[in-house]
Amino acid sequence: MDKAHARCKLSAVVIAFNDAPNMRRCLESLQWVDEIVVIDSHSTDGTTEICLEYTDKVFHYPFQGFGALRNQAMTHAAHDWIFSLDTDEWTTPEIQQEIKNLLVQEPLVKAYFVPRRNYFLGRWVKHCGWYPDYRQPQLFHRAHMQYGEALVHEGFELNGQSGYLQSHVEQIPFRSIDQYFAKMDRYSTLRAKDMHHQGRRFRAHQLISHPLFTFLKMFAFRGGILDRKPGLILSILYAYYTFVKYAKLWELQEKV
Repeated sequence: MDKAHARCKLSAVVIAFNDAPNMRRCLESLQWVDEIVVIDSHSTDGTTEICLEYTDKVFHYPFQGFGALRNQAMTHAAHDWIFSLDTDEWTTPEIQQEIKNLLVQEPLVKAYFVPRRNYFLGRWVKHCGWYPDYRQPQLFHRAHMQYGEALVHEGFELNGQSGYLQSHVEQIPFRSIDQYFAKMDRYSTLRAKDMHHQGRRFRAHQLISHPLFTFLKMFAFRGGILDRKPGLILSILYAYYTFVKYAKLWELQEKV
């Protein structure tokens, strides 16, 4: 095959921390890529040992924000094309084939959003803003993409056009309601710190207006009511997360 039309090689990057129950499914689903790079924030639950079964490119960095870790992961990748997957996500045969077909030669578009099927309480949640759940490009050329440095819910900077894949990544963000609360506690703390560092000021009405709007947005405006009980539960849980996030922002500003 002519070198100019050789298949583009692909590096998969995974950010990991204490998620042993999900690691095998995630990494098994990446056996088709050319290499796997894992950035682990000093896990203590066996996550690192599982990762080493699938790749020798496991690097340890203290947590300084998801965006910083994702950018760090790219520095360890050997190939220009990057596929970013979270530990609670996994690829399907359909998306594997779509990406392989896309990378037969250098794509003109340099970043692609990937639709996600998110599951909660054993059901695919089709509404609540959970589908197709385009947050940031997951397949991209490293020269055209950079993550923001926020601690959580990091943004991105893209130099060039973006496109959309048709096939899905699948995800179980929360294995149980208990795990939701564990994640919520960590993420609400990180988000409150981000807001505090950005100079955003706490206002008392935010404890009522913002959680209420979050509930209405998910359950009513984004059709969570059509997901029935899982949609109702999710909408309430996210409203509670919003309340805790602003309560923690108030706590941070009171300490100053």
